[in-house]
Amino acid sequence: MLDLLNSAWHALTDVLGPHGPAVNAAKSYAPGDYSIHFFLQLAIIILACRVVGWLGQKLLKQPQVVGEMIAGVVLGPSLFGLFFPDLQLAIFPKETRNVLYTGAQLGVGLYMFMVGLTLRLDHFQSKAKSAAGVSAAGIVAPFLLAALITPFLLTVPGLFTPGISQANATLFMGACIALTAFPMLARIINERGLANSSLGTLSLTAGAFDDAASWCVLALVLATFGAGPGVAVLAIGGAVLYTGFMLLFGRKLLAPLGRIVEAKGEMSTAMLAVTMMLFCASAFVMDAIGIHAIFGGFLMGVCMPRGLFVEELKKKVEPLAVVLLLPMFFTYSGLNTRMDMVNSVELLLIALGVLAVSVLAKFGACWAAARLAGEDNRTALGIGALMNSRGLMELIIINIGLQKGIIGPTLFSMLVLMAIVTTVMATPLFELVYGRKARESGELEALDPKLAAAA
Repeated sequence: MLDLLNSAWHALTDVLGPHGPAVNAAKSYAPGDYSIHFFLQLAIIILACRVVGWLGQKLLKQPQVVGEMIAGVVLGPSLFGLFFPDLQLAIFPKETRNVLYTGAQLGVGLYMFMVGLTLRLDHFQSKAKSAAGVSAAGIVAPFLLAALITPFLLTVPGLFTPGISQANATLFMGACIALTAFPMLARIINERGLANSSLGTLSLTAGAFDDAASWCVLALVLATFGAGPGVAVLAIGGAVLYTGFMLLFGRKLLAPLGRIVEAKGEMSTAMLAVTMMLFCASAFVMDAIGIHAIFGGFLMGVCMPRGLFVEELKKKVEPLAVVLLLPMFFTYSGLNTRMDMVNSVELLLIALGVLAVSVLAKFGACWAAARLAGEDNRTALGIGALMNSRGLMELIIINIGLQKGIIGPTLFSMLVLMAIVTTVMATPLFELVYGRKARESGELEALDPKLAAAA
């Protein structure tokens, strides 16, 4: 036990140390070179996200966020780099990706902070039984099915790193299948008018728990790959302690901020500075313990005061986060994605099998859990459709798996395909099984004209 605690302490004190080989940027780029590339990259990223998002609405009947996800892949080596490799490399050289990565984390963390501000805790409390059942099903079923398919996947050369144990391979596959696209789910819920609905709150909360569980499992796997048991202890123990503290005391400690804004009738720049400092500190805590910054941002948003405080904060921060910062998150992940690795009939069949198992494990299991918890069939189908989306959270975790030597490029590409397909199918499937009838009956708000035309 003492050795385990020492390992966790060393992991904690090493938070600000280097955690892997950085790109060789200092040898080839001056500070001004980063600036030149960054502003050009940002302009191209915003343009691509706007254009592909618009095309996604018109042609694919997808919300803006799904188009942005596809735009990130388009800007990477899978399309732009395939046809114009020299130009793509000149605009997005490897040496500048550390800067882009930091902006990406700020964007997605800040957006999830905004999502936490709109979470209706009263809805969650009334649906606590359903949320717990959906969350448990969304974790247990993926790991059971992963245990069934992983022995076969280990026999296919190039999918997993040689020498990996069946236990670690199963845990990693289970974590990948169990993931829900937390940021993507939040954007879909907001754009579909579900932010203030019990179904939206239930899905978002269950998705948050599923993702947190997947990150904890990933910490266990990484601990066996040389990082040491302290990594897992710090991640799981730290997450439980920090989340418990915030949920028990956070709202009371932060309540004075809301009273100050109510008294002044607006949010001053000083109050905005305090709020952004608290967001950054919370994101740091969750990032430092090995979970992810987005959960820190989301948790801080959940505990912030409601009322005028939220209205003022969203007015000042949300447009910048959605239009300028969040697209960097999609593009950074797209730059690490290659879609040309599944290049044979056998591999394609395996990829389709992984996709089918993933849909069964999330859509099927979450639907069944919602039904058992007493939800009607239409609501249960809507929950299953939303929970089945994986999006860019999947790309984050599989990028870690690739970098740490858990999986090979071929399995990485299969999981990218699964992430894209399950995300693209989420919105039309949700509208088919729940959204249209709910809007006709008045249960949900009508879509804005642009989304209505797409739907």
